[in-house]
Amino acid sequence: MAVPAGSVGEIGFIGLGVMGSAMSSHLINAGHQVIGYDVAAAALSGHAARGGTVAGSPAEVAANTSLIVTSLPSAAALAEVLRGSQGLAARPVPGLTVIETSTLAPEEKEDERRFLTGRGGWLLDCPMSGTGAQAQRGDLVAYLSGDDAAKARALPVLAGMTRQVYDVGAFGNGSKMKIVANLLVAVHNLAAAEALVLAERAGLDLATVLTAVGDGAGTSRMFEVRGPAMAEEDYAQPGIQAKVFDKDMGIIAAFAGQLRSPTPLFTLASAFYQAALAQGHGNDDTSSVHAVLKQLAPDPERPAQPS
Repeated sequence: MAVPAGSVGEIGFIGLGVMGSAMSSHLINAGHQVIGYDVAAAALSGHAARGGTVAGSPAEVAANTSLIVTSLPSAAALAEVLRGSQGLAARPVPGLTVIETSTLAPEEKEDERRFLTGRGGWLLDCPMSGTGAQAQRGDLVAYLSGDDAAKARALPVLAGMTRQVYDVGAFGNGSKMKIVANLLVAVHNLAAAEALVLAERAGLDLATVLTAVGDGAGTSRMFEVRGPAMAEEDYAQPGIQAKVFDKDMGIIAAFAGQLRSPTPLFTLASAFYQAALAQGHGNDDTSSVHAVLKQLAPDPERPAQPS
């Protein structure tokens, strides 16, 4: 069966949280009609306030458009959206194309791809690299993988809500690419926090540190994106909550374990993210690992004890 051709038309969007609300807003602002659904009433109200159309279920979204983006917190949520009694595939929808942007294990998405294929549709594995704040600015990178004809249909949608789209090949490669990217995010985020704690203890002006180091060889996207929040000790910025990233870190650990690939830096970093959760930062951005390190740092006003 051929993927429907023609203009983008109305776009469905399921999952209107931090990432989904930002991405769908870009589509609305570009002039698209976006019919959205979320289990949270507040998310639906926000979508309507931004000019979107509200649906009462995934099935209602599919009844209005065959091109749908999903941004969901878990594999269970994706399964419910697709397979539930009010799911996208509650009835066969020939040509249904789902652009799945969530961060999930490759095998979990593969299960849902097989299911949707059996119902006459296509699932594209297309996770996003970027924080919630980057999503608001349209500064996301998409890792697109799956059926070539479905990719062609998805590209105009992805172009409207990302900075760059990378076609990484066969279905599942998108999730694998996101796992590699998230491993670096975990390590670089902690490294940025470590560097800023050291800079503060050395008596340096942190605003100057952010500018000067950010302009040199030692910079990273995490230093640039999360460094300001760490310097201000304000961990409530739009990004990714520590409790959500904990799920992502579990995916990284499991994937690396399956491949028997060593991850010494990631394994060490994981302990600090667990500490952030234990210290009550679950609802904060992952920049909160900075708070964990600050607790470990000695008080600069207290004289060092003689050895």
